[in-house]
Amino acid sequence: MTVQDLNVKGVKLFNFKNMTDPRGNLTVGNFGTEIPFMPKRYFIVSNVPAGKVRGEHGHKECHQFLVCAQGSVKVIVDDGRVKSEVILNQPSQGLYLPPGTWGVQQDYSSDCSLMVFASHYYDKEDYLTNYDEFKKFVGA
Repeated sequence: MTVQDLNVKGVKLFNFKNMTDPRGNLTVGNFGTEIPFMPKRYFIVSNVPAGKVRGEHGHKECHQFLVCAQGSVKVIVDDGRVKSEVILNQPSQGLYLPPGTWGVQQDYSSDCSLMVFASHYYDKEDYLTNYDEFKKFVGA
């Protein structure tokens, strides 16, 4: 496994080992040791119509880990000062978004299935949906 720092505060791109044999491919990531939190929930984003954008929010406390199980998606991450773009297109990649990260997902391929692991149960109060409020929250 390799981990790449994306210069956006705390955001990291994980590249896990991909094992291949005649039966197919296998990628493994361990929560709590390799992935920096233990998830309490997951959700899958799929069948996103062409041109639609998802995300467009940040979290106060929730950590997220994004894995594109199929297809591809562009993820824009932002800490209020620095932005970076990542194309997730391999199940062996995972993108870690700590609290205080603004995330946007766009340019979904028609076959995309994006799995998101979250450190917290859903809580509307944890979401920052206004970019100016997000910037105030992170002190940018």
